Amino acid sequence: MTDSGDLDAAWLPSAAFRAVGSRRSLVRAGDGPPAETVYAELADACERFGGRVVRDGGDGDAELVLEPAGDDLGDDLGDEGFALTRRGGTTTVTASGERGLLYGLFHVVRLGEDAFRGERAREVHRPALATRMLDHWDNVAVHPVMGQVERGYAGGSLFWADGRARGDLDRVRAYGRLLAACGINAVAVNNVNVHETEARLLTDRIGEVAAIADVLRPYGIRTHLSVTFAAPMVLGGLPTADPLDGAVRDWWAEATGRVYEAIGDFGGYVVKADSEGQPGPFAYGRSHADGANVLAAALEPYGGTVHWRAFVYDHRQDWRDRTTDRARAAYDHFTPLDGEFAPNAVLQVKHGPMDFQVREPVSPLIGAMPRTRLAVEVQATQEYTGQQRHVCWLGPMWSEVLRFRPDGGVSAGRLADGLVAVSNVGDDPFWTGHPLAQANLYTFGRLAWDPAADPHAVLDEWIALTHPGAPARLADGLHAVLDGSWSTYEKYTAPLGVGFMVQPGHHYGPSVDGYEYSPWGTYHFADRDGVGVDRSAATGTGYAAQYADPWAKVYESPETCPDELLLFFHHVPYGHVLHSGKTVIQHIYDTHFEGVAEVEEARRVWAGLADLVDPARHARVAERYEEQLRSAREWRDQINSYFLRKSGVPDERGRTIH
Repeated sequence: MTDSGDLDAAWLPSAAFRAVGSRRSLVRAGDGPPAETVYAELADACERFGGRVVRDGGDGDAELVLEPAGDDLGDDLGDEGFALTRRGGTTTVTASGERGLLYGLFHVVRLGEDAFRGERAREVHRPALATRMLDHWDNVAVHPVMGQVERGYAGGSLFWADGRARGDLDRVRAYGRLLAACGINAVAVNNVNVHETEARLLTDRIGEVAAIADVLRPYGIRTHLSVTFAAPMVLGGLPTADPLDGAVRDWWAEATGRVYEAIGDFGGYVVKADSEGQPGPFAYGRSHADGANVLAAALEPYGGTVHWRAFVYDHRQDWRDRTTDRARAAYDHFTPLDGEFAPNAVLQVKHGPMDFQVREPVSPLIGAMPRTRLAVEVQATQEYTGQQRHVCWLGPMWSEVLRFRPDGGVSAGRLADGLVAVSNVGDDPFWTGHPLAQANLYTFGRLAWDPAADPHAVLDEWIALTHPGAPARLADGLHAVLDGSWSTYEKYTAPLGVGFMVQPGHHYGPSVDGYEYSPWGTYHFADRDGVGVDRSAATGTGYAAQYADPWAKVYESPETCPDELLLFFHHVPYGHVLHSGKTVIQHIYDTHFEGVAEVEEARRVWAGLADLVDPARHARVAERYEEQLRSAREWRDQINSYFLRKSGVPDERGRTIH
């Protein structure tokens, strides 16, 4: 089970199982799918490494025991948690539920030989967030504009081919295994922009979804489906999708009942409504709470959840109107509805107020709706961070978001009910296009399990699992090219939080004014005097005032605003002096030169690891580094040239700016 044909093993290569596979193990568990997986994983590892595993029966000399927690010991574990102890030469994993045993086994795999050394007092491990989900933007049929996977940079869909579910789901099975090993427990299998083919998955094609669910279930993963709000009209032939219409409510109830007949543990719906042209409740004068609640009511009898995306804004703006601010939109739309959403409705909020930029403030909506369940959405697929052609490990970014304290108290990671990522996976041989982008997927799962985890420790885990027994030179080299890669990418792209500056449409490569006069509302307002967007309460759009104190005060003034977000919140002269002591214009020049130099150094480090890495993997990364360096130089030259022309201020270091 640990290596499957030509599938890349990612962080579950056979060698990672040596410690558990070379020992005597005992599994006492039920007969549900996750319990069967636990036994099968151990049996496979033992076959490879010479150990043995016994099912249910007594085995007094077992070195590893996985068993249900007693009634007096399981109260603190929940459905997915587990406890780990080691006494008298036996390592024991106990759990209240089968998924807990599965997560416990993978935890022992992560520990390796350390799990079998010395003594361990009882350690409790349980997920901080109940929902740890990946949203796949996969189209069932290839879309003429968006292709097979919208914003997908790793090939085609894992789930769909030629307009229907794949007949061979071995790759999906291997994917589920990888996800379970880092703690992910939910997957939405189709695009939030629901086209006609995807819409039919809800009704006459639900059997195809059920086949996928059957493959993911043994790994503790519940399957979710993106649906169109207009489904009663598109699929049911009704004249309306008004959420307060009785016939509409009945249609959703009946359709949902049929879904649960096919998939008894179905997770629920994901909905993008009244956003970027998708239908929604506004057409009927209804609120987002009205829209979400009709689906929540249909799901409630079965324990399902509706994830209602908060990505709602005016995408037909006039760039000359500086009172309209896309960043304000989610807060303005949703905070008046706090407390109106059903208990099984979750508002899915992008981590920043714009659109997954390399640097944004944390969305003020997080923490502003205490009577509404919220899930934080991040983007593992690197739409605006290099599209898996550039190395950009996002663990530090996500950690900053999850540790952010909206009112100085509880962190965003603790306020949320769930963490959701747009998946970065496709049918590419390396899963993620860029082999090093696997680190983003693994890190997401581990931070969803524990938002307070040190992302650098998680990176250590990923390196150790992906390259078991790696010499220090390889581990150090991987750290060198990954650890600072987010900062490097930020340096050679859009400066100081201003965002975007990308080619319209595909969002790859620089175009400083690409969206500057567009209706999408992604402006930087650079002119001869300065750059940035005034979002202060005193003179700007008022966005800064959407935050609670202390952040509202911090962001309101250029003097207190953090440098990395200055141009997001303020329009300042090019000569404005940052806290670093540099002027804005010199910061732009310096960071863009630094970013290119850092890519050159990372490429050099990677080249020096050729003797320690599988040749195909090394060649793929080396090829991507060539493209990253080419692109970084293009970003440097275009950004610096643009701002030299705008400002008229030369580089104080006298470097050539093209």
